[in-house]
Amino acid sequence: MSEETLVENIDILGILHLLPHRYPFVMIDRVLSVEPNRTVEALKNVSINEPFFQGHFPSKPVMPGVLMLEGMAQAGGILAYCSEPENVGVKLLYFAGIDKARFRRPVGPGDQIIYKLELLKKKRGIWKLAGKAFVDDQLVAEAELMASFG
Repeated sequence: MSEETLVENIDILGILHLLPHRYPFVMIDRVLSVEPNRTVEALKNVSINEPFFQGHFPSKPVMPGVLMLEGMAQAGGILAYCSEPENVGVKLLYFAGIDKARFRRPVGPGDQIIYKLELLKKKRGIWKLAGKAFVDDQLVAEAELMASFG
């Protein structure tokens, strides 16, 4: 995959090929687009059947913010693997840090999260990404994420 290649519409089978995560920890359902070394956009359909809703919270189901951050990180992983395809199935991408995390409103069953991430810089193997999560075009969470292949 070259830097100029825009990739669109990666389904769950493609996601499972790129990422090492498996149920119940896959936090994205489809990748809408990837521009290698630049941006990624992915979606997560939030269902009442998610295992975390059994305990968070039974009377008012709310998606844990940390799992939205994990969804951002997984979308960032898709960007990294599409940018460096030689690492797919060979190296793991490890979460290295998070800054400026903010949660704007609760997310619950029936919501569809759109994750949008942009590469801020890549230096000495460390990827730094700006991530945002939207529901119905409203910002629900944002953070800066760092990761590296190991």
